[in-house]
Amino acid sequence: MRLVWQLVAVAAVAFLGGQGIAAVEGNPWLKLAIGVPTAVLAVFVYGWVVRRTERRPSTEVAREGAGAAIGRGVLIGFVMSGFVIANIAFLGYYKVNGLGSPTGAVGLFGFMAAAAVTEELMYRGVLFRIAEERLGTWIALALTGVLFGLSHLLNPHASLWGAIAIAIEAGGMLGAAYAATRNLWVPIGLHFGWNFAISAIFSTEVSGNGTPKGLLDSATSGPAPITGGDFGPEGSLYTVLFGVLVTIVFMWLARRRGHLMPRRRRAVEVAATTTLAR
Repeated sequence: MRLVWQLVAVAAVAFLGGQGIAAVEGNPWLKLAIGVPTAVLAVFVYGWVVRRTERRPSTEVAREGAGAAIGRGVLIGFVMSGFVIANIAFLGYYKVNGLGSPTGAVGLFGFMAAAAVTEELMYRGVLFRIAEERLGTWIALALTGVLFGLSHLLNPHASLWGAIAIAIEAGGMLGAAYAATRNLWVPIGLHFGWNFAISAIFSTEVSGNGTPKGLLDSATSGPAPITGGDFGPEGSLYTVLFGVLVTIVFMWLARRRGHLMPRRRRAVEVAATTTLAR
């Protein structure tokens, strides 16, 4: 039941925040004013419901070190998005025509903050973390990655390939970021950094959502496997490649730090074997 209560609590905040943002569409300052408080409230609600249902401190969203962890995640997201856009631009499929909409970028900050925080709390904080306890890190990573990809099929310009790409590059990478650090701040920062950069800075589509123009007035055209087509750069093979590379690094760190969890049955079998050996 704890999984249900935790999901419902965070999803309720996400729904109310999403409705509020949709109601002020066209006003970037109100989007910012609603999006950021939604993100903050979601963290507090997650921490509260975890403490109530699991009788433990919600250390994965502890305040200590949160700023630095978010910053590291944002930096990774920015760098990764920069590499992807640079490669697309090198082939001549992404061009900047001038300045776009700075106020549009302001509104996108609020929207992406709310989206990144609520999605990470639900998918990594609740689903991945609880699934990992029983199924182990690797199975939980694959399962929640698939669920995360499938959830993007609901977007306006969604495609099956886009969902598969999201499952591989984002579902794997963000779950691995949590496994490596055992906090939600790094995946939250990474998720936000990527989304904000490709939307509010580079003015490209985000997961087929019909994203409004950001800081740059840009145009993307070319083969869908390279540009991502209507789904945006998240459907690009470049993003899949970089996402897999980052996932490998995070999983290597998780293994080195002893953070990988085995399946519960396997853990019991190993413990029994060790006891008999003694």
